[in-house]
Amino acid sequence: MISIVITSYKEPKTIGKAIESFIYQNISQKYELVVSAPDKETLDVVRTYQKKHKQIKIFKDPGKGKSYALNLLLPKLKGKIIILSDGDVYVSENSVNELLKFFENPKVGVVTGRPVSLNSKNNIFGYWSHLLCDAGAHQARLRRAKKNQFLECSGYLWAFRNNIIKNFPKDIAEDTVVPILFWQKGYKIAYSPKAEVYVKFPSNLHDFIEQKKRTAKGHESLQKYPEFKNVPRMKTFKNEILEGWTALFYPKTLKEVIWTLLLFPLRFYIWILTLYHTKIKKAHYTDGWKRVESTK
Repeated sequence: MISIVITSYKEPKTIGKAIESFIYQNISQKYELVVSAPDKETLDVVRTYQKKHKQIKIFKDPGKGKSYALNLLLPKLKGKIIILSDGDVYVSENSVNELLKFFENPKVGVVTGRPVSLNSKNNIFGYWSHLLCDAGAHQARLRRAKKNQFLECSGYLWAFRNNIIKNFPKDIAEDTVVPILFWQKGYKIAYSPKAEVYVKFPSNLHDFIEQKKRTAKGHESLQKYPEFKNVPRMKTFKNEILEGWTALFYPKTLKEVIWTLLLFPLRFYIWILTLYHTKIKKAHYTDGWKRVESTK
């Protein structure tokens, strides 16, 4: 049996599609689908699906953030494999089976899927989302997976073995710290590019900066823990400098070349802003539901 968990917060308009993208799959194993949310609006939509699909369960979390909710949920989940996704995204047709394939290898502890941008490439923010998903995260994960190196997961769609990690710190992004905990126990982290998850990314500058800054702070929080200081990392300022040049091969038109070049100083600014907040102001990542309105 497997456990599929969708975490959500005030997403009544999108939670239905997120649920449907799982329950209409031909999943090879028996499963439970748990939707975790604190708000009545989202849970009311889930209850309409519950009437027809008995495998759907509801967990009303306290509204203190995703990591907080997952720490409460872990002991309650029955599946040998836990698959995690969000209430504002949806997954590809055979994504669950594509993730499960990798767990046939007992050395694999965690598997991540592939985010695909739903935004139009006809504007700068949509183009950036495709570039960062395709030339950035996808290519970086492919390179590391081929070399059996450590790779970080996408919180939009990922999976791990149950009963290995009992809990994890709530002041580090869950998709950052859980793979590290498995890696420290000797497990491999795998990448399943055919397990796609479709995501709407920010469509204005303020939301773009805030989302990327929060993500970077979630990774930088590892530095607060001595046991994590020397672990391999994928999303760092240094790696972005060393590997960021590959983005120059992504654009296909002159307009896209200009947009690509504009992304470099903006990413530099976001990292400087992140380091200022974490190193100088000591304003580290904190768990909690924070909506990015232009992604809804």
